[in-house]
Amino acid sequence: MTLAKLFVLLFSFYPALLLSANLPTLADAIASNHDLYAQAALEQTNGPSYEFFKPLIPPLHYVNADFRHYPIVLSAPHAPKKARLVSNGSAVNARANTRAWNEVGTPALFRVGNDEMPFGEYLQRLEGPKLADGYLPIVQLKFRHGDGTYAQETFASTIEPYASNAVILTRFTYHTGTDPERPGNGRMVVRLDSKENVRTNAGTLVNQKGDILLWHDEHWKWDPARHLLQASFPDGASACVALATAPMPPPTLSPIAHNGFDAQRDLCVETWNAILKAGMNIEVPEPYVNNAWRALLLGNFSLINGDRMNYSAGNQYEKLYEHEGSDAALSLMLFGYEDEMRRLIVPLLDFTRKGLEYHQAGHKLDDVCRLYWQTRDAALIRSLQPRWQKELDRLAEHRSATNGLYPREQYCGDIPTPVVSMNSNAKGWRALRDTAALVDALGDKSQAQKLRGITTTFRKDIMAALEKSTRTDEVPTFIPNALFGEEKPYASITESRMGSYYNLMANTIVGTEIFGSNSQLETGMLRHLQEHGGFFMGLIRARSWPSFWTGTANLNPLYGIRYVQTLLHRDEPDLALVSFYGMLAAGLSPDTFIGGEGNSIEPIDQSGRLFYCPPNSAGNAFWLQTLRRLLVQDWDMDEDGGPDTLRLMFATSRRWLEDGKQIKIEHAPTPFGPVSVLMKCELSAAKVTAQLELHTRNPVKSVLLRARVPDGWKIVSARAGDSRSDLNVDSNGTVDISGLRGTVTVEFRVEKRS
Repeated sequence: MTLAKLFVLLFSFYPALLLSANLPTLADAIASNHDLYAQAALEQTNGPSYEFFKPLIPPLHYVNADFRHYPIVLSAPHAPKKARLVSNGSAVNARANTRAWNEVGTPALFRVGNDEMPFGEYLQRLEGPKLADGYLPIVQLKFRHGDGTYAQETFASTIEPYASNAVILTRFTYHTGTDPERPGNGRMVVRLDSKENVRTNAGTLVNQKGDILLWHDEHWKWDPARHLLQASFPDGASACVALATAPMPPPTLSPIAHNGFDAQRDLCVETWNAILKAGMNIEVPEPYVNNAWRALLLGNFSLINGDRMNYSAGNQYEKLYEHEGSDAALSLMLFGYEDEMRRLIVPLLDFTRKGLEYHQAGHKLDDVCRLYWQTRDAALIRSLQPRWQKELDRLAEHRSATNGLYPREQYCGDIPTPVVSMNSNAKGWRALRDTAALVDALGDKSQAQKLRGITTTFRKDIMAALEKSTRTDEVPTFIPNALFGEEKPYASITESRMGSYYNLMANTIVGTEIFGSNSQLETGMLRHLQEHGGFFMGLIRARSWPSFWTGTANLNPLYGIRYVQTLLHRDEPDLALVSFYGMLAAGLSPDTFIGGEGNSIEPIDQSGRLFYCPPNSAGNAFWLQTLRRLLVQDWDMDEDGGPDTLRLMFATSRRWLEDGKQIKIEHAPTPFGPVSVLMKCELSAAKVTAQLELHTRNPVKSVLLRARVPDGWKIVSARAGDSRSDLNVDSNGTVDISGLRGTVTVEFRVEKRS
């Protein structure tokens, strides 16, 4: 039995003992074609929760690099250089020595005690990593060793000239143990892992050219025999170093001189909080969720390089990708950073990758349409038209005369096999439909009419091809990505590599709404994925390649963004909450909120699971967009390409409206204008009150508000302001407030279910 299998068995019965004798084991959950943990979560009082999922699976922790413990990217917003802190605190910019990772700067290794043990070597003695105030990119750790504890705090400077060179500041503080008979002193060393002839010079370590690699304060002493810095610590003492990821010229002043660490830290806090203040604010009665959205949002600002929304940093994915970069950029726009989207969209429109031109064109036009509807910035969209018009022409004019579909292109980015792709055709159809509404709004009626004619014919051609390609003997129906009989059903989606990639493509296909919302085909495709091994804790499953992975059961959470969007559009909130909380528990590292492109389900050991090339901007976007749509949804419900419906509080956790709790949304951007909501629950007074700011500057056909009260309660009536007449309330606690504008108060009356 392999070590990985042994830990699967160990962890398979631990959660069951903790939660329920009937809870499936981890091994059973992996083997099942159904999402057993999702089903169990749905049966809990008030539905899915982070607390339910968290103990079911060990956390993410390990990566395929020599530094083993996952890296935390540290960077100023938009900065060209990025540093990495090894998450156990053992090093900054440690060498990976594997092909998937880039080598970043000069490594600084941190060791503690007289035996010079690597900081954080034994995880059972390590507290953290955690983020300052729960969300700021200031990493805090504590490591017990010998007779005391070494605390570490590390962050990236956010001011010039240090920010551009990814200067990382670290402060170490020593605290003696509690035994008064053994006060003792702490000791640390810092060593630069460099083949260069590093030397000391007036409070710095410099390379052969004389450029600064590291600044240190007066507590550190240079050991010329061993070429390292060392410091001794009495109880409560601190010592600081600052590492330049890109070396800096000798005149550069020390960032830690004259109490510089505290000054730089204050500026760092100010910089990141100013970014948060500029966007939408969300406060739910779940502090871990509040910390997560702030950390993930700031994490994506850290991954931006200039005006490029990179997929990751410090590894092979430190580059732009169309699909994933678009999702990450759009997540920022949904949180109110419209100027960011204005900058980020240009490289996305200029991006190209041979063999995926139709797939890419669909995303590019989607970016343009969504930017227009939220900002109504017609001048900007017209200025970008030379970039997006060629994509529009590609999609409108390159269909085959034989079947009305696009020429063959790659199955997906990792599978070069050319196929007649349902994914590319569905995306192309959706892009054409939505762009027709866009050019109509811009005043080009003739082009809009032409595009609408094309989309009508195109959809018929897609459906005709689908009729020839769909296996009707499969229940639920199997809809392939490779059309015309070139892809067979998968008994279990993740039993094969191709099945795994089908799982990714199927989620994007259903997200195009090519079948029509709530249609039989859409429902069938969703149910097929749900019943053939497509999900674990609501996250996309995949079979890993035979490589460094310890098992074959993996997750690719970021590609579930359109699956969850579809669930919310269909008004299936509890299934969406499975994915929301599943991502927090199984797709992001605890307290630091870092995910990768993929991660294992099986643990390496009791400390955690393996994940690939973290961090990941699209993974961050998956969760951020989901949170936003739990609270604020703007949809095109009549399927004409333009948004028309605003739905508020439609998919909140029922726990968020327990007695005495409240949900706050401030300055949420929508295609109709900014919206704010404060919803307070007073079950003890039999009411839920919603105070809204509905300053809609653009037409909206329907505005709906919902109060999802805890299990055992129900909404019985609702009234707006001083009105003497009640609003109609449906069985889900929803009221139609389409006629209301400005400052509005809606009071829901609640009672216990009999």
